[in-house]
Amino acid sequence: MPSILPAFEYDIFISYRHNDNRSGWVTEFVKALQEELASVIKEPLTIYFDKNPHNGLLETHNVDKSLEGKLKCLIFIPIISQTYCDTKSFAWQHEFVKFNKLAKEDPFGRDIKLSNGNVTSRILPIKIHDLDAEDKAVLENELGGVLRAVEFIYKEAGVNRSLNSNDNPDKNLSKTFYRNQINKVANAVKEIISVLRKPTSSGEAVGLKGTVTQEPKETLNSIAVLAFANMSSDPEQEFFSDGISEEIINMLAQVPGLKVAGRTSSFSFKGKNQDLRLIGEQLNVHHILEGSVRKSGNKIRITVQLIKVADGYHLYSEKFDRELKDIFDIQDEIALAILNVIKIKLLNTEKRAVLKRYTDNPEAYQLYLQGRFHMNQYSGADACKKGILYYEAAIKIEPEYALAYAGIASCYLYLWIFNYLSSEQCLPKIMRAVQQAMELDNEIAESHLALGNVAWHEWDINNGLSHYQKAIELNPNLADAHVWYAQCLNYIGNHTKAFEHAAIANNLDPLSPMNNWLVGWAYLHSGHHEKALELGRGMIEQEPSFYNGYNIAGTALMVQKRYEEAQAELEIALKLNYSFLTLEQMGVLYGMMGNEAKARDILKEMEVLGKTQPLSNYDKAFVHTFIGEHDLAALHFEKGIEKREGLMLVAKDYLKLLDQNRYVPEIAEVLDKIEVFKRNE
Repeated sequence: MPSILPAFEYDIFISYRHNDNRSGWVTEFVKALQEELASVIKEPLTIYFDKNPHNGLLETHNVDKSLEGKLKCLIFIPIISQTYCDTKSFAWQHEFVKFNKLAKEDPFGRDIKLSNGNVTSRILPIKIHDLDAEDKAVLENELGGVLRAVEFIYKEAGVNRSLNSNDNPDKNLSKTFYRNQINKVANAVKEIISVLRKPTSSGEAVGLKGTVTQEPKETLNSIAVLAFANMSSDPEQEFFSDGISEEIINMLAQVPGLKVAGRTSSFSFKGKNQDLRLIGEQLNVHHILEGSVRKSGNKIRITVQLIKVADGYHLYSEKFDRELKDIFDIQDEIALAILNVIKIKLLNTEKRAVLKRYTDNPEAYQLYLQGRFHMNQYSGADACKKGILYYEAAIKIEPEYALAYAGIASCYLYLWIFNYLSSEQCLPKIMRAVQQAMELDNEIAESHLALGNVAWHEWDINNGLSHYQKAIELNPNLADAHVWYAQCLNYIGNHTKAFEHAAIANNLDPLSPMNNWLVGWAYLHSGHHEKALELGRGMIEQEPSFYNGYNIAGTALMVQKRYEEAQAELEIALKLNYSFLTLEQMGVLYGMMGNEAKARDILKEMEVLGKTQPLSNYDKAFVHTFIGEHDLAALHFEKGIEKREGLMLVAKDYLKLLDQNRYVPEIAEVLDKIEVFKRNE
C-alpha cells in the first residue's frame, strides 16, 4: 500500500540500530504505534520497518539507490539510543543523514508550519536512552538545532534503559507511562500528516517552502531583533550594544501591522551561534535583524544585517560610522531602512510621529541604557536596585526623561511583587514615578502597564483593565500588557478572552521565562491545565536553572491530583528559589498528600524566613488551610487583607483551583470581604 500522498513511497520510515532490537523493543514499539495510529487517524498509514538485520542489502547492491525510494516518506522516526549516534554506522549515514538532506530538497521542506503557527520537523526522534554530551552534540549539529524527542526511558539510580510496556510508572523516576508516550507519537504524526494533506487554492499541499504555499501576511510582517554583539574592547560596554538593539525593538514595536518578537525571547540567543532559520522558527518570525556595535571614545560603528529566515537571503546590510552625539539619528535611520525593505507603510510620514524619542541628551541616554540593562537581568533585588540608581542618575541630567521614570516604577514593582520589599516601601515610590512619567508623557505604554499593575495589586480591577487596554493600544507588541490583562480577565470570569491574550503574550515573547510564568498562571486560572503543564515543561527544557517552569508544572500536576509527580517538580523549584512562594506550594502539597508533619515543618521554615524577608500572610494562610487549621488560615488571610498583600486578590480563585472543598465557611467569610469593582466584558 503506497503513501496517502501519491508522490511518496511510505508515510513513516522507522530507523534504528539493529542491536537495539535484539530484545524486540523496536518491533514492539512499531506494533504499538500501528495500533495507536489506527485509533487516532481514520485512514491506514504505511510504515517502513526493516526486520532484516542487514537491511536486506548485499555488498553488490547500490545502497543509495535502493534506499532512496524507501526514504521518500512523509515522516522519519529515528530510534535514538546510545549506539545510534555512530557517524560511521549504516543507520546514521544512509538513513538519518540521507533523509535530512532529501527532506530539505523535496517540495515540503524538512520543517513544516502547523495550523497553530508553530513549526515542527518531519524528523520525529524517539529517545530510548539518556545520551552522552558528545552524542547529543553530533545529533544537534546534523539537525541544525536543539534535539526535541519523545522519551521512552526508564530511570532509577544507576539505570539508563529503554522503557517497556510493562514498566510501573510509579517506580520510574520520570514517571513515564509507556502507553501515553505511544499516544504522544501518534498525535504528533497525526498533526504533521494533517498539515501535509491540507491543500492550498492551487491544489498543492502546505509546507514552509514558498513553492508550495503562500505565507499569511501577518507572518511576513514579523521581525526579531537579536542582541547586537559588543565588539568594543571594554566588556562593560555591553549595556550599550544591548541598549541599541533594544531601542530598535521599541521603535519597530510602534509600527501598526508589524509583529516584533519580545526583547527577552530575542535576547535569549545572545552569545549562541545558532542557525538563523531555527531562531526564526522558534520565534515564529519571517525576518531577523542582527548586528554589532563597536564603541571607542566618542565614536561608534554599528553594522546591521536584515535576513530573510526562509532562505538566509540578506535583504539589507549597512555600516554606520558616527559620533556618539548622532546615536538617535542612527537608530531612526536603521529602523526606517528596515521598514522600507520589508515594505511596511507607516501610518504617518513624519518620522518623529512614529519613531518616538524621549531624550536628546546622549549622556542621560547612556545612563538610561545602563539602568535598563540591570533591570532586564531578572537576577533579584540587587539588579533592580542598580537599575533604579542609573535611572535616577539619568533623571538628574534630564529631569523630563519620562521613560526613565517608567523604568523606576517597573523596578519597584518587581521588588514588590516578588516580596523583596514590602508594599509600604514600594507602592508610594511606584505611584510617584508613574505619575511623573504620565505628567511628562501620557502616551508611554510602560507607564500604563505599571499603573495597571498597581491597580491590580490594589484590587481596583476596573482601573487595571483600563490601563492594560491602553498599554496594548499604544504598543500591541508589549507582551507583558497582554499577560497582565489576561490575569484581570480571568478574575472577572472572562476565561475565553483571558486565554486569547495569554496566547498572544506567549506568541510575542515565547522564550521569556518571566512572561511564560504569568502565561502559565493565566492558563491555569482559565481552566487549561494540560496547556499549563505543557508550557511548564517547555520552560524547564528551555531554561532548567529557572524555577518558574517547575513551579507551573508542579501546580498543574497538583490540580490534576498527580501528587508524586508534582512533588518532584516543586522540590526542584524550592531548591532553585527558596522563597515564601515555593515554600507555600510544598506546604500545600504536603497537606493534599495528608503529610501534616511535613506541612508543619514548612510553616516553621516560613517563620524563620520571615525574619529576613517581609512575612507573607497569604502563603502561611494557604498551608494552614490544607492542614485543616481553618481558624488560623482565616486569621492570616485577614492580616493579608489588612496589609493589602498583592496576591490576596487571587486567593479565592487560587484556593478553588487547588481544591473547591477547601473553601470552607470560616475562610469564605474572610475572603468575601475583598471588595472589587467587576465589569462584564
